[in-house]
Amino acid sequence: MAPPGIEYSFMEAFLISTLSVAIAEIGDKTQLLSLVLAARYRKATPIIMGILIATLVNHGLSVLLGAWLADLVPADTLRWIIGVSFIVLGLWLLIPDKADDDEAQFKGMGAFTATLLLFFLAEIGDKTQVATVVLAGKYASGLLVTMGTTIGMLAANVPVVLMGKKAMAAMPLKTIHLVACGLFVLIGIGTIAFSG
Repeated sequence: MAPPGIEYSFMEAFLISTLSVAIAEIGDKTQLLSLVLAARYRKATPIIMGILIATLVNHGLSVLLGAWLADLVPADTLRWIIGVSFIVLGLWLLIPDKADDDEAQFKGMGAFTATLLLFFLAEIGDKTQVATVVLAGKYASGLLVTMGTTIGMLAANVPVVLMGKKAMAAMPLKTIHLVACGLFVLIGIGTIAFSG
């Protein structure tokens, strides 16, 4: 049986990953894409499955990149890079996203294929992908980070797919972005101040 501190860090990796990505995803371009796909196809199950698989692949690759960087960079330097990255991500969350018109080229595809491809492409270089790389650098368990970030993406996007515009209208995006910014900045400061 693992020592209590190790169990806590595993649980922390999962919970912080889930919460960080769920909050960061609100109002993000991939959430707006979920709304567009739900309005276009009106089939929740294939859209949700497309989001799930695209996120698992994208975030799985991001975790590998984050773990590789963590092995490559000295621990003290990595602590500063991760801390500053969280702070920058927090500030980046204050810049609103808008949906791209890239989905027009996928018009002839079914709901699952279009969602899988569009969601994967939209997530490349996105805030939540960058956050996943940073989280993988901070926590040793890539599996828990991938699971957490994927559940966070689903937590933010499934209600939008199921309820569409009503779900988006009920959320005060400015307040949510401020809370998300504060969360990331606090994690960044905590990483710099208390790690190492």
